[in-house]
Amino acid sequence: MKYRISEINQLSQQDFVEVLGGIFEDSPWVAEKAYNKRPFADLVSLHQIMVGVVRDASLDEQLVLMRSHPDLGNKVKMSKSSVHEQAGAGLDRLSSEEYERFQALNKGYKEKFAFPFIIAVKNHTKESILDAFSIRLGNSREVEIERALQEIYQIAWFRLSN
Repeated sequence: MKYRISEINQLSQQDFVEVLGGIFEDSPWVAEKAYNKRPFADLVSLHQIMVGVVRDASLDEQLVLMRSHPDLGNKVKMSKSSVHEQAGAGLDRLSSEEYERFQALNKGYKEKFAFPFIIAVKNHTKESILDAFSIRLGNSREVEIERALQEIYQIAWFRLSN
């Protein structure tokens, strides 16, 4: 992130939300609620506060957050962060076969859990993501909601610490 924590602590609420509103995919409400917890000692503290906002949210709010994440390997409009993250894992260069496999897995996952498959792709490859898809499709909805939230927290950390 291009801001020092001292600068973040001095931002107006509007600027704070503008700067940090995309840390949690298309969910500026997380930054809006975290703003009142200033000052933050460091990025770790800021991240922990933002994670706490999501943890304290209702299940419906958490599901809205989860559903704001794009399908992996899809060619639809995504946030700039998601485009960059998926490109880093090679998801912007899928063969036709790989693309069809991702689409089938995305569809099956959404049908089972009613939200998209979420994984912090930064430390993954296409292959490891496909493996994770296969494993996680066997989870219960409750387990998968918690796993998706953990992945979202990791994505937020990567975005904050860049």
